[in-house]
Amino acid sequence: MRNTFDRIRHTLGFEITGMVMSVPLFAHLMDRSLDKTGVLAVGMSLTAMVWNYGYNLAFDHLMVRLGRRVDDRPPKLRVMHALGFETSFLCVTVPAVAWWLEMSFLQALIMDIGMAGFYTVHAYIYNWVYDRVFPMPVTETD
Repeated sequence: MRNTFDRIRHTLGFEITGMVMSVPLFAHLMDRSLDKTGVLAVGMSLTAMVWNYGYNLAFDHLMVRLGRRVDDRPPKLRVMHALGFETSFLCVTVPAVAWWLEMSFLQALIMDIGMAGFYTVHAYIYNWVYDRVFPMPVTETD
């Protein structure tokens, strides 16, 4: 299983690359200023980092409990992993988006679903690349 340093590196890398790509895109699409969407993105990023750490730790423990190697993640499992994270995170972020951007709950939900779609694709690609650049450490139980 990955150690704490590796999980923190993973989380920071994911959030930084996601924000660099998403903030200008969503500011443009929502016709909002970069500072308004940037502050929202930082708040969501901080929340996502905590969520990401806990979610991935729980997911790895589930894999071990099910008798699977934590580094054995075929494409279908990677899709389930990414969708599970984004769906659970969506439940937390919609109210914050509605409040911060002064929009209706429905507008925030639609916008947040768009962000979730972006981050689902980002999560799949990022995690695939991350696992190649920083392979899962081999342990005695592997």
